[in-house]
Amino acid sequence: MIISSWNVNSIRARIENIKEYIKKFSPDVIMMQEIKTPNETYPFDDLKKLNYENYVFGQKSYNGVAIVSKKKLSNIQNDIFKDKLKQSRIITADLKHKSKSIQIINIYTPNGNPVDTEKYDYKIYWLDSLIKTLKKILKKNENIIIGGDFNIIPAAEDVHNPKNYENDALFRLEIRKRLREIINLGFHDAYRHKFPDNEGYTFWDYTSGAWQKNNGMRIDHFLVSNSLINIVKDVKINKYPRGRTKPSDHTPIEIELT
Repeated sequence: MIISSWNVNSIRARIENIKEYIKKFSPDVIMMQEIKTPNETYPFDDLKKLNYENYVFGQKSYNGVAIVSKKKLSNIQNDIFKDKLKQSRIITADLKHKSKSIQIINIYTPNGNPVDTEKYDYKIYWLDSLIKTLKKILKKNENIIIGGDFNIIPAAEDVHNPKNYENDALFRLEIRKRLREIINLGFHDAYRHKFPDNEGYTFWDYTSGAWQKNNGMRIDHFLVSNSLINIVKDVKINKYPRGRTKPSDHTPIEIELT
């Protein structure tokens, strides 16, 4: 089984790229972030024609998350914690894989820039709310996969020029500590688990030739619970969509489960 996570940066603007990706790579599940559309204008028909079920928590112009799946999923939730700004940033579902019931959690963490503003305070609040909620969820189900755009650079090796990001909301120490706190609840950073020393960039800015120069960063992650890490056969950064015409500035990260 292939589960993909991809910040598509507007599903309507990127629909042809998404359809091409699906036809070429055929992932079983895609966890999409920043779809930037309310449910009413989400392209259900385009994805249904490719035989995918759609579970959507949209928002006009900003944010928005969706899970598309070849098989029907259950227990769809978009309110596992109360968001004081009521932004569409998280959707969860239960996935059956062989004998296991896995809760997949698709997140789009706030960017938080500029620092020392309400946007940064919201990111701290949002991450703390997620941590508190995960502690409760883990008491009920130890099989959890969190995927999405975390907007967190875990370490210096995960960005092309770490000095430039020392006081950035993606790399501030207190933000990285919160990612570590999530991992310490009982998760593995799936990419680093498989590839301790590989680069693994998932995002390249549209400006300054970042893609062409490979000036990227690793901010899209899969966190896999300890109970599931032994069935993660592979983790892949699929750069193909980023090199297409009119791409998202992110590219998919994929995990393969045995």
